[in-house]
Amino acid sequence: MKNNYYKLIFLFALSSFTISCSNDDDDNTNETPKETLTEYKFLRVLLSDEKTTEITLVNPVDGTSSFFNAKFAKSTVYTTESGRYAGIIHGANNTVETFDSGFEGHGDHVDVDGIPKFGALTGQSSKPTHFKSKIGELLTFNDGDGTLSVAKESEVNTAGAKFKVINAGLLAHHGAMATFSNGTYAITEKDNSVAGTLPEKVKIIDNIGKTLYEATTPTKGIHGNASDGTYAVFGSASGVLVVESSGKQKLIALPEDFGTSWFGSILETKAKGKFIGYTAAKGAYLIDVASGTIKPILQSVDIVQCKVSYNKTKLGILLHNGEFKLFNLTTLQVEKQGKVIGETAKDASMKPQIELTENFAYITSPTTGELLQLNLPTMSIAKKMKVTNTPYRITILGFENSKGH
Repeated sequence: MKNNYYKLIFLFALSSFTISCSNDDDDNTNETPKETLTEYKFLRVLLSDEKTTEITLVNPVDGTSSFFNAKFAKSTVYTTESGRYAGIIHGANNTVETFDSGFEGHGDHVDVDGIPKFGALTGQSSKPTHFKSKIGELLTFNDGDGTLSVAKESEVNTAGAKFKVINAGLLAHHGAMATFSNGTYAITEKDNSVAGTLPEKVKIIDNIGKTLYEATTPTKGIHGNASDGTYAVFGSASGVLVVESSGKQKLIALPEDFGTSWFGSILETKAKGKFIGYTAAKGAYLIDVASGTIKPILQSVDIVQCKVSYNKTKLGILLHNGEFKLFNLTTLQVEKQGKVIGETAKDASMKPQIELTENFAYITSPTTGELLQLNLPTMSIAKKMKVTNTPYRITILGFENSKGH
């Protein structure tokens, strides 16, 4: 009886051991490898070239490129408010073109609505320079005669569509403009109180050029601006100029250690009333319109370029030594950083350009004719994609969404 009992115990133990080993084997065999991080399916990168008319549209998911020909070389490229279209600005040649990614966003998903192509909408104006897109419009400020040119996104594929001119009776100058949510515009004006081409004041006009509110706050020169629809913010030598659609204007004092430095570039963020101010002489700062404060994000004189991410929640900064820093715009803290490319000489004729999506940064390599895809979580180069030989400017098109119909 005892022998039978011990035999049963032995057989039970052996059986348990066999099952345990079998389960271990199954776990090892069926273990799912970590999924490789990939870009969103409906995002593209659009690049112009410094020396040729070639335009490159890159699909970062598979690393392929499609090539198109613009009317002129060395164009600047911008994405419209919807994300579907791009404006291609040929300032030296008085021409604006448009480009259609073929992607149509519907919130929770994206439709493919045709193939990537140049839009039918074009513009002819005197030195179109600054480009903005709000409330379904495309807008350029024309430095050659101080006018605005405006068109609707819905006209991009309309045969024969042209930008319309808004003349507010301004002197020609290197100007800027911003759109308010109510459809009016803040626009710079020059009164020649400061020598040079920079404007000194901002007034508010309607869509036919009529002045609604005269300028109330003169400055010693203005360059760079952004708008969240409520506030229009301009960089100026007198401080950060904040303009509201009601005509209200104020200056936010620059940090005490700025001396003669001031923000020549202003970038929008996702947070209402918060903007990024950048100057090569001091670095990148957060401007809070409501509190009237300016806080440092990165104080440095070695920045090649800084850009807000496509969803406007992060700030990417590329330094001359090849280091890349990713900042959270809520906390203003560095999330990731690392040396990702070689050093860029401060006197280089062409420097890398950057753009950011949620998971990747894209960096042009002017010397090799490549677009580098930087994996932000790992701070490593994931792909090197061939583009034109001398990539010039870069923008992101499409949607951070991989769900189609």
